[in-house]
Amino acid sequence: MSVPFLDLKTQYKIIQAEITSALQNVLDSTSFAGGPFVEKFEKEFASFCQTKFAIGMGSGTDALWAALMVSGIGNGDEVITTPNTFIATSEAITFCGAKPVFVDIDEQTFNMNPDLLKGVISPKTKAIVPVHLFGQPADMDPIIKIAQEHNLFVIEDACQAHGAKYKGRPAGSIGHAGCFSFYPGKNLGAYGEAGAVVTNNAELAEKIKRFRDHGQTKKYYHSMIGWNARMDGFQGAVLSVKLKYLTAWNEARRKNAKLYNELLAGVNKVQTPIEADFAKHVYHIYAIRTKNREALLSVLAEKNISCGIHYPIPLHLQEAYRFLGCGPGSFPMAEKCAAEFLSLPMFPELTNEQITHVVNAIIAFGRL
Repeated sequence: MSVPFLDLKTQYKIIQAEITSALQNVLDSTSFAGGPFVEKFEKEFASFCQTKFAIGMGSGTDALWAALMVSGIGNGDEVITTPNTFIATSEAITFCGAKPVFVDIDEQTFNMNPDLLKGVISPKTKAIVPVHLFGQPADMDPIIKIAQEHNLFVIEDACQAHGAKYKGRPAGSIGHAGCFSFYPGKNLGAYGEAGAVVTNNAELAEKIKRFRDHGQTKKYYHSMIGWNARMDGFQGAVLSVKLKYLTAWNEARRKNAKLYNELLAGVNKVQTPIEADFAKHVYHIYAIRTKNREALLSVLAEKNISCGIHYPIPLHLQEAYRFLGCGPGSFPMAEKCAAEFLSLPMFPELTNEQITHVVNAIIAFGRL
């Protein structure tokens, strides 16, 4: 049996007729850049996230960068985030002219450890970017409390957390703004690059709308220096179709995670992910931890089971961020987890038979 890490074709075939119709509507209307299909999705996604506004963007990276830029983050500022995330999080900070300042993660959730936040706040700190890694929200209440005490912006990196909940509140709706990626492999994935910012702040929303369209208040009238970060009509149309299914798809992911957890309970050399009491995890990634990752990865590949590693090198140890001067041992928990993470196949259409096949291969490896 072959088990892919991700299976976008199966999902596409289920909704193919709706997708074809949606794309044809865009072609017939020739609304290719922004326009009514993006606006429709923005309204639907704002409702889904329980926010007043959603602004479609060209990518999740654009969303993060725009949210920080219009919040006034710039040269000489510091923005706190975690080193255990995709580099887009820190890139957005860097391209504002600011310095990313890392804080270590909690061993249970793999997200920002709020207990360590106060120790890295300085007079230059202007914002905090908690990352809802793998589909589980960070512990937002203490983060928000600390931010309020120090008058800091909170920009949620919810790029892996579409539909996740923190104490019943949708991820992305808790800070000043929440940023989402709709990269094709995400829980809500476009058929290309796309992203969004959600917020309840009307002024912030208006500034982001201008920023994504070259700073225009109307065509050829530029009130600010912006960028081309618009969502295209095709992606808006696709996302409107897929958003209707997101809750059901997330529940399927949770069901798959539950079966993995049950079958892997007590298995030698494997630690399964933990869902925090405050969270509703949507399992964008189902990452186990094992000290024998490379050997297990090789054995699973031999059995036609595709896995991934998210992420093998923490940001502070990446060559791109060597200038920060953070060597090995700077963030021990992030480094430990990065050395042990192994992401197992996870998608809504994953079958019980496929999960059992994966687990049986892991159990057999554990006996070696």
